[in-house]
Amino acid sequence: MSNIQMTQQEYIDREDQFGAHNYHPLPVVLDKGEGIFVWDTDGKKYYDFLSAYSAVNQGHCHPKIIKALTDQASKLTLTSRAFYSSVLGEFEEYITKYFGYDKVLPMNTGAEADETAIKLCRKWGYTKKGIAENEAKIIVCDGNFHGRTITIISMSTDPDSYKGFGPYTPGFEVVPYNDIAALEQALSDPTVAGFLVEPIQGEAGVYVPEDGYLKKAYDLCKANNVLFIADEVQTGIARTGKMLACDYEDVRPDVLILGKAVSGGVFPVSAVLADDDIMLCIKPGEHGSTYGGNPLGCKVAIAALQVIKDENLEENSTRLGEIFRTELSSIDSEMIELVRGKGLLNAVVIKPKKGKTAWDVCVAMKENGLIAKPTHGNIIRFAPPLVITEEELRAALQIIKDTFAQFE
Repeated sequence: MSNIQMTQQEYIDREDQFGAHNYHPLPVVLDKGEGIFVWDTDGKKYYDFLSAYSAVNQGHCHPKIIKALTDQASKLTLTSRAFYSSVLGEFEEYITKYFGYDKVLPMNTGAEADETAIKLCRKWGYTKKGIAENEAKIIVCDGNFHGRTITIISMSTDPDSYKGFGPYTPGFEVVPYNDIAALEQALSDPTVAGFLVEPIQGEAGVYVPEDGYLKKAYDLCKANNVLFIADEVQTGIARTGKMLACDYEDVRPDVLILGKAVSGGVFPVSAVLADDDIMLCIKPGEHGSTYGGNPLGCKVAIAALQVIKDENLEENSTRLGEIFRTELSSIDSEMIELVRGKGLLNAVVIKPKKGKTAWDVCVAMKENGLIAKPTHGNIIRFAPPLVITEEELRAALQIIKDTFAQFE
């Protein structure tokens, strides 16, 4: 069957027949993307307000990032880490200076970067803090989302993530998010090596903690000789209006986890950054990845990070985020319970009305030319590419307003 003759339903049916059923996508089949827009297989154009879960901060198919990809792809794509490459050191120098750390350990996906940070933290706990072997604990937060590996779901509080996948990896203690008193009590345990936290919980529905939470948490970690580990896979790279969400409180994580928009959505690249005292706890043979630090990913990431600075996307995210939240909050709809977010990472908590849910709102928005996706059933996350203009944002807001009006 040639692609020209296929309907969207036929594309959907083919995925359903031959692919695992581990996702429940919105019923739209995307075929092309440019900037803030995507087109389906019928040629219909949409505002993309998910940005591949904030991986496409720089916009779809950014020409500078694509050029970096194609130039390098025709020269050298993969060496493995069995050898040095002419590109890896360039990337390592670029990203460590960009974020202000001594060292980087490159991986491919956000989950891999989180796993790397967990291993690094435990190794530091044994070699530097003096915790007895196999006793190190890492404190995590209720409502966390750090990926879907067995170890990561072992710290999850979401039954969809962990139920039916045990036995689970030990060594994690869960405390309530945005609760300094609970964290302080947990940190008093001398076997705690690290505190792993999302500065804003993305998958939980853009849950923004109180001002001062991150700084207080960081100070408590310092007082107890515990590593403050920030998972900025979704919140980093200017998504919240600062390069890192931790920057809002002048917190410099001991271990920084990045992914998604590090490559502008062009190639899987993730990174763990730390200073020598922590990073050099891992020795040759103790961790790695065949594709981690590959030449293609390195060149793409350099270009993607440069675009963030060249196009002032931090400032754009801050300014347009404020407009977006103000306008969303002004919508007169019984379905909108709460609007929250920072920069261009925002969410609306939906109150079902006459059996209509967040899913129904997203399907209606899709029909009206804007795509977003519910999380946790009753929350819609809005995260357009950071290259969006005010004019485009206001046009998209009109679609959102018109959609909610349909449900009144």
